[in-house]
Order: sequence, then structure tokens, then C-alpha cells
Amino acid sequence: MQDVREYSSDELVALLPLPTNDANKYTRGVLAAVVGSERYPGAACLAAYASQRMGAGYTEVFTHPSAVDLVRGFRPSLVVRPRTALPVNLPAALPGKPRAYLVGCGFDAEDDESTRLVYTVLKRADAPVIIDGSGLDALATPKGRRLLKRRFLNGLSTVITPHAGEAARLAQPLNLPTDDPGQLARSLSLALGVIAVVKGPVTFISDGEQTVRMAHGTPALAKAGTGDVLAGMIGALLAQGLDALDAAALGSELHARAGLAAAARWSIIATTAEDVVDCIPAALAELTLSPTQEA
Repeated sequence: MQDVREYSSDELVALLPLPTNDANKYTRGVLAAVVGSERYPGAACLAAYASQRMGAGYTEVFTHPSAVDLVRGFRPSLVVRPRTALPVNLPAALPGKPRAYLVGCGFDAEDDESTRLVYTVLKRADAPVIIDGSGLDALATPKGRRLLKRRFLNGLSTVITPHAGEAARLAQPLNLPTDDPGQLARSLSLALGVIAVVKGPVTFISDGEQTVRMAHGTPALAKAGTGDVLAGMIGALLAQGLDALDAAALGSELHARAGLAAAARWSIIATTAEDVVDCIPAALAELTLSPTQEA
């Protein structure tokens, strides 16, 4: 396997998307999040809230009609619409007005509409896309792989965030070995044309050429909803114009640090996904004050 590296603290700090003095909500980046379902509306709340804490200037949520009022009430600053309102022509990322799309958090695997929504975003989004949760199931199909290949050939970044089980399901039809998570991240990246984030106690991120390790996780993050938080964080960084590998590495590191901060405050046992979002500001502060760590 190729060498695996870690980002130093100095590298991570340099990636932080600090807003300019003349910034507005659109120049700070728009994240359109196609997330949640009737069964799992909380995932939409967590991913969208995390994206706000991670700096997206404008987070727009498209969710199941039954979840609209819940998400809107959870964070009044979110713009929330039913997923039927997703535009046919998805707005593109433009110079000075960065944008990204998040799809899949909280999707119901038994909802036939879920796969179609993933295909729609992959096909129509002229912007970076991150796919998480049950939305990943659409990528294990021939059509899903064709759409990923077309995005890759068009120079459009796609990030996927599977845990070990989801990564294994993506690898199975491609006959990829799954025993080494770092190699699996690289293999999925090369096979699918994506930046692969294989989540675990140690998270591996690969764009096929570079593989990055993030080893600062905590068992406090082994709770339902924390994956939605990570997806929202990475989506926000993509929406602010970061390179996809950098966004995945910085988001994973800050997610881990937020988990550690939450555990320090509420304990490893009691920490919830909501606590992790609330500790993103502490993670940002801790990163900027931490000593240099060479990769």
C-alpha cells in the first residue's frame, strides 16, 4: 500500500475558511442538503445544524414533507423545503459564490424515492457533492457508478463517507478486498472516482493518489447521529470552496476534536450527536491553539 500521512496542525489551521471582511452569506458558501426521511427526520436536523456551525453561509434543507416543520423548528435560521421542491435545474457553484450538495443522511432504505434523489443530485449538480448514510446504497448499482464516472470525467468532486459496513457493501460488487481500511479507501476512490472517507476508530481518507489517516477519534462518537454531523461538517467545508480531500481531512479532524471536547464535558458515556455539534466551536478554538504536530 502507498504511504499514509496525517495533516499537521499547521496544515489544518491554514485550511480554515476564515470569512473576509466584506463577506455575505452567499460568498461564504451555500450548502443544499437533501436529507432526512419520515422515519429519520433527526438526521436532517443534525447534518444541517453541523453545517451552520462549520461555517456555511446559507444552509438550505430539502427533506421529507413530514419532517419540514420539525427541521424548521429545530433551527429557525435554516431554509427548509419539502424535497419535492428540489429544483429541476440545480444551481451551480460559481466564482465568488461557492456551493455544494449533501445527499443521503437519514434516508430510509425502504423508500424508493431515496435512490432517485441520489441519482438526481449526481446527475444535475455542477458543484461538489457529498453522499452519506443510506444514500450510499445508490452507488452500489451500475447507474450509480456510471453517474460517478461522469462526474469524475467532468472534473466534479464527489465525497463518500461510509463506515466499515457500508464500505464493504460498496466494495462487494467490485471484488475489492476489505481487510485493510486504508487500502479500501484508496481502492474505492480509484474504482468509483471519488474521495472516500472510510470512518472508524481510525478514519482513512483517499483521493486515489494520497491517503490520509485521522487517528484522534473517541468512543464517545459511537452514537447514532454522529455520522450525520460529520457529513454536515464536510459538506459545509466543500460549500466554502475547499478542495475535497482537504475538506474531508479538516472535517474529520474537527469532528474528532469536537467529540473529545464533548466527552470532556459530558463524559464518553453521556455524549450525544447534538453535544458534538455544540462543541464544534471548541474544536475550532482548540485547533488554532494547539502546538504544531508534524505529519
